[in-house]
Amino acid sequence: MRIDLHTHSNVSDGTDTPAELVAAAARAGLDVVALTDHDTTAGWARATEALPPGLTLVPGAELSCVSHRDAGYGISVHLLAYLFDPDSPALVTEQLRLRLERRTRLHAMAVRMAADGLPIDADEVLGLLPEDAPAGRPHLAQALVRAGLVESVDQAFAEYLGHGRGYYLPREDTPVETAIDMIADAGGVTVLAHPFAYSRGATVSAATIAELADRGLGGVEVDHPNHDEEARAKLRGLADELGLLKTGSSDYHGTNKTIGLGQETTDPEVFEAIVERATGARVRTG
Repeated sequence: MRIDLHTHSNVSDGTDTPAELVAAAARAGLDVVALTDHDTTAGWARATEALPPGLTLVPGAELSCVSHRDAGYGISVHLLAYLFDPDSPALVTEQLRLRLERRTRLHAMAVRMAADGLPIDADEVLGLLPEDAPAGRPHLAQALVRAGLVESVDQAFAEYLGHGRGYYLPREDTPVETAIDMIADAGGVTVLAHPFAYSRGATVSAATIAELADRGLGGVEVDHPNHDEEARAKLRGLADELGLLKTGSSDYHGTNKTIGLGQETTDPEVFEAIVERATGARVRTG
């Protein structure tokens, strides 16, 4: 079995529609694919309706979180959540807050660009997004590409949108401990996404991961395109020590990244353990 547990559609910051994503997953030879858009479950129904025969869909999300355990400032943490009840009241409320906060932030960044004479229209950028879509910096990066200011999303982040760049603004994410609790209450399983991806910025420590494991964290994403072999080895050892599941995933974003579906995969036994741990597992098979 080939299993990819971290992908994004254009419901968040990917470029494939949910239907296109599951079709691409089937073409890539996957048996199982998880849809984990940022802070939304809006793509689940569309992916389920278009699911090709033989492909299993794992409904999930990637939650935008923050940890204050390792530094005097918040460290960004991405938490993958699988097989949870999307109608859990606390989760619905928090995801709505996050989507509104992200839209406000993106609008403010675009306004700052326009004030400096860049050909970016804040209302136009947001107007291209569905109402329930979480707005993110990749959407502003795409606007910079369309305006001819950069050649790629990566260049847009490097020159305009990354941490420390002139147009970056912080956001108010969910405390990671709160997110773990919310997903557990909603019957789901949590996995820390790309925890040692040092190229993305500051990362949480092994001690913090241990504390999150005590809180109820289910696993860590070990095999990820942003992890080198040293990071993977450290995470494998840490996961074994803490009794955490070890997953592998592509973090596919369509043409926004050069990563292909199934570039990294999860062991079938690990996937089975995730399903077993979830209450009332919500897995869809084509």
